[in-house]
Amino acid sequence: MNAMDASPDVQSQLQELFATQNLAVLATDHNGQPYASLVAFAINADLRELFFATTRDTRKFANLQANPRVSLLIDNRANQVTDFSAAVAVTVLGSSAELTGPAHRAGMAFYLAKHPHLAEFVAAPSCALIRVQVQSFFLVSRFQNVVEYHFS
Repeated sequence: MNAMDASPDVQSQLQELFATQNLAVLATDHNGQPYASLVAFAINADLRELFFATTRDTRKFANLQANPRVSLLIDNRANQVTDFSAAVAVTVLGSSAELTGPAHRAGMAFYLAKHPHLAEFVAAPSCALIRVQVQSFFLVSRFQNVVEYHFS
């Protein structure tokens, strides 16, 4: 099912989650083992592109260069017992690439609209802006209600 064909309720649930959360857990491949990192993210309105920044001298950047396939977890948990019934989490699957040229400038403006406090960090020559082309979402609510969305 295409995410744009999702019910309005599910679309609004995804958009609210993405609008209210600033951090995602990024999973990359490190020599055949999962490697998790926190990243500040921004996702566009059609939910097809997600952006994050990292410096090029990090393990996560090396992992992305070796294997561009990524997974991100974005959730609204509060570390309370109520999370078992109230928390929402989405796993995002996609393929990453560093942005350059005009795409970098446009992506940077979009990213900084959500994270203006990171302007100095992303302006550094050592910083890369990464775009994830979203392929699938796995939305989990009420602890075990799972809904899948796949872009063609």
